[in-house]
Amino acid sequence: MSRAQLTRTGILRMALGGGGADPLLPAEGGGGRRAPFLLRALRIAVVVCLYWFTSIAMVFLNKYLLDSPSLRLDAPLFVTFFQCALTAALCLGLSLGASCGPPCAGLPTLRLDPKVSRSVLPLSAVFIGMVTSNNLCLKYVGVAFYNVGRSLTTVFNVLLSYLLLKQTTSLYALLACGVIIGGFWLGVDQEGAEGTLSWTGIFFGIFASLCVSLNAIYTKKVLPVVDGSIWRLTFYNNINACVLFFPLMVLLGEFRTLYHFDKLGSPSFWGVMTLGGVFGFAIGYVTGLQIKFTSPLTHNVSGTAKACAQTVLAVIYFEETKSFLWWTSNLMVLGGSFAYTWVKGLEMRKVQEDPNVKSSERNDTGV
Repeated sequence: MSRAQLTRTGILRMALGGGGADPLLPAEGGGGRRAPFLLRALRIAVVVCLYWFTSIAMVFLNKYLLDSPSLRLDAPLFVTFFQCALTAALCLGLSLGASCGPPCAGLPTLRLDPKVSRSVLPLSAVFIGMVTSNNLCLKYVGVAFYNVGRSLTTVFNVLLSYLLLKQTTSLYALLACGVIIGGFWLGVDQEGAEGTLSWTGIFFGIFASLCVSLNAIYTKKVLPVVDGSIWRLTFYNNINACVLFFPLMVLLGEFRTLYHFDKLGSPSFWGVMTLGGVFGFAIGYVTGLQIKFTSPLTHNVSGTAKACAQTVLAVIYFEETKSFLWWTSNLMVLGGSFAYTWVKGLEMRKVQEDPNVKSSERNDTGV
């Protein structure tokens, strides 16, 4: 995942791992005979391809909406606001379809409770920072550099786990973080050498990485308020975000920008906006599917491979020429991310196999 995508991977991992079955995800046949290997392999391949397609398409669509020379729309908060509003509307629409039978029968009924909305508000503030900084990073940096620009999420996970939760991290995991940091700085250096460096984009990339980590921590705290329902949390988060975006858009003059925007009445513009919103909503669902049919470890490996493919596609599509050291920075970030995932997976397996491990050590391994 580009790690921030969505945004939602950490939430879904907790939701799927928390015990309750997700009503939008296909039920696994617990009592029946297991599907043949070929069928299971085909199903996994389809889910992984769906995740890759949705994630990469969403990034390219957002890049078009945020920084296209042909569109010339300088209103990143409005684009983010529209996607949040569409996500809330889709959640509500799926909830209203609960009476229609499968596959919507298990969806929770959604209604706006001001008390719950206030309880979710701290998370919503972090969520706004996350989605806005993600989009602003994408606006100011190229798609090819987007993954490196937001690559410090893992480092912030380790740092915040120690500062806020007093959880330590193993030496091998710290070494992997060191490789990620080295790749990030090398990438910044090479972007500067090629004359394409945007310090504004770098700032928002670092801030996005921090917000993604904070989002996971606050999500864990807020989930009990919505009875552990990821769909209720998504609904309240996006409703709150829509309300909070209004004064920000007024403050930054985006309504004035929209008033003078020459394509505001264009059906094609609203079609692309809607498509981007649908992909933004769908990434949470397909992320959950991939975790369900594989594992959190495999999902992270798939996300790393997807980021590599996304970078190569961006370089080809935008006809860019990159230096050897620029590619080295990408490989360092991807390799460090893969190594961290692998180390944490091995530690988690060790914890699961050893019933005498302390609870605090279990929590540390799961970070």
